[in-house]
Amino acid sequence: MKIVTAAQMRAIESASERSGVSPDYLMERAGLAVAQGVRSLVGAAGVRIAVLVGPGNNGADGLVAARHLRRWGAEVTCFILGGRPEEDPKLNLAIEYGVGLIYEASPDMMDRMIARSALVIDAILGTGQTRPLEGIIKQTMEVLSNTRSIPKPPILLALDLPTGLNSDTGALDSSSVPYDVTFALGYPKTGLLNFPGAAYAGKLEVLDIGVPVGLSEESEIMLETVDLGWVAEHLPVRPMDSHKGTFGHVLAVAGSKNYVGAAYLASQACVRVGAGLTTLATPQGIYPTVAAKSIEAIHLPLEESSEGMVAAGAAKALRDCTRRYTNILVGCGLGVSDGTMAFVEDLLFNRESSDFSDLTNLSALVDADGLNNLAKIDRWWERERGPMVLTPHPGEMSTLTGLTTVDIQQDRVGVAREYAVRWGVCLVLKGANTIISQPNGVVRLAPLANPGLSTGGTGDVLSGVISGLMAQGLPPIEAATCGVYLHGEAGRDVVDNHGDTGLAASDLLSQIPDTFQRLRKWKVNY
Repeated sequence: MKIVTAAQMRAIESASERSGVSPDYLMERAGLAVAQGVRSLVGAAGVRIAVLVGPGNNGADGLVAARHLRRWGAEVTCFILGGRPEEDPKLNLAIEYGVGLIYEASPDMMDRMIARSALVIDAILGTGQTRPLEGIIKQTMEVLSNTRSIPKPPILLALDLPTGLNSDTGALDSSSVPYDVTFALGYPKTGLLNFPGAAYAGKLEVLDIGVPVGLSEESEIMLETVDLGWVAEHLPVRPMDSHKGTFGHVLAVAGSKNYVGAAYLASQACVRVGAGLTTLATPQGIYPTVAAKSIEAIHLPLEESSEGMVAAGAAKALRDCTRRYTNILVGCGLGVSDGTMAFVEDLLFNRESSDFSDLTNLSALVDADGLNNLAKIDRWWERERGPMVLTPHPGEMSTLTGLTTVDIQQDRVGVAREYAVRWGVCLVLKGANTIISQPNGVVRLAPLANPGLSTGGTGDVLSGVISGLMAQGLPPIEAATCGVYLHGEAGRDVVDNHGDTGLAASDLLSQIPDTFQRLRKWKVNY
């Protein structure tokens, strides 16, 4: 599903009108869809519902929803917050159906009536709002804020956008309040998926409002969400006559004296997601510990430095190995030194060997200290090699680009797109609502934010998941997209069972097969 800016939404609406779909039709469809969504949340007959109606089209959508809810027996009161047009057919129809209207309500009156409601629909401001909130609208936000502390607060539902949330950036007005649910009309707006706004939107649902299919204004948009249906369709299958060679062979180069666990987590994630074979190459000093823990992997001890890291010349042993690898994972817990930088450069870019063991032709995922070492290689993106997937968190992205983490977080989509195109890589910018950017500028956003995953080692698991999917034949961008979604859903499953405090990265490993199966079954059922 496409994610749109305010300008892109206006262009789509204009294109819809040119194709014969009137703005009034879209408004009626939107209001009906909102009313149906409200009915599924709280019911309708006899239910008290308050609608906060602003002066523009967002307010008109709210009036349409109010009319349908009243038609189904709800007790609906609309608070008119700002001047409606002199000719206002949506308001007139609401009156005909018996919707209650209150103009210029005092904060005390609004406070009392909203507190008695089961649900409040915020239809105050749409995508055009950019100025700070003031006057009656600011007072209304204060009323909504007060309702959050009463014993049984109403459900707060935003129609298209929470009031005070910038539709393009996700920035919040100082008077903004958190909502329980947001119904996005037609398409989710970028601000609903950018923080801090995403945290105030609550549960996001996207409603079909009847926009015609196939508009060029939509197809040209280069930002889209990752959804369950797409992932289920692209997960690798396992034929009945398959064998371990069918599902590829990952070479995972990871670990150092101080980061033994990273090697285990990354290699075990490759196994758990279904890679046929995984070879784990680690410094000799940690090999006994890791081999005792990761018993399914093939182990390849490497020459190590005096600091307990992979030695500079260790890549030669990997190139001389007779095993036929499918793809490479490098960096988890590797450490950073002049020696590890030389090793990463040799492993990824040395093309002296031209036989089947030449690793530079293979797709490679670079994570963690692999990225920190990569950043030290001058103009590495100009060096010839096979496809690359980079999986930085904002701090590692700062090291790679020279940007501050604040700059990166303020424009995650723009930064990920710019550097994926510049470097010619698939770039996975990790964090809440992870970004997956392609070299052609198309960006996917996985709407999965989970504080339970904010613990060391979960990134190593993600790297293993993506690499294991690449081994099974998924192209890098598909493996990255499916891997991010699968990893996020596994985290959600763990949190659902155990809560979001105390999740350990290793908890994900045992959950991955179950989550994989659940996603695959969705495809069968639907």
